[in-house]
Amino acid sequence: MGAFTVVVRRDDGSPVVLRNAPLLDDGRPMPTRYWLADRALNKAIGRLESAGSIDRIEAEIGVDAIGEIHQRYEAERDASVPAGHVGPSPSGGVGGTRIGVKCLHAHYANYLVTNDDAVGAWVDTQLALTGDAFDSARPGIASEVGAAGNVGEDQA
Repeated sequence: MGAFTVVVRRDDGSPVVLRNAPLLDDGRPMPTRYWLADRALNKAIGRLESAGSIDRIEAEIGVDAIGEIHQRYEAERDASVPAGHVGPSPSGGVGGTRIGVKCLHAHYANYLVTNDDAVGAWVDTQLALTGDAFDSARPGIASEVGAAGNVGEDQA
């Protein structure tokens, strides 16, 4: 387990994106800074991945531009590693990778927080075509369980 903060929510309070601490409670590195927690978005993005979108994105956006996204992500995450930390540290960019695209979910989470991820923007465009793009007004898990205050509480 590790500390996290909910950084994007739906209007009903449902968590959409979590910002993870760079280290888990036991000191192991956590490379994924932004985690997509929303079930509906995860399912829709899973359909994109299963349709072979990763190869398409890499061809359209290019590995150099994707590499720059990884560098920005890594720098932002690594800036939050506690000063004086001794031991393994997170590595890689979005989803813990340095080259290409590993996970559309992680790129979309990064995009929703930073608005600075061409892969996440591409995903958003594709989700919009099917009516699945993020819309904060759509109900999430909090509406399903009926208690927004008990869902997705920060673990910092």
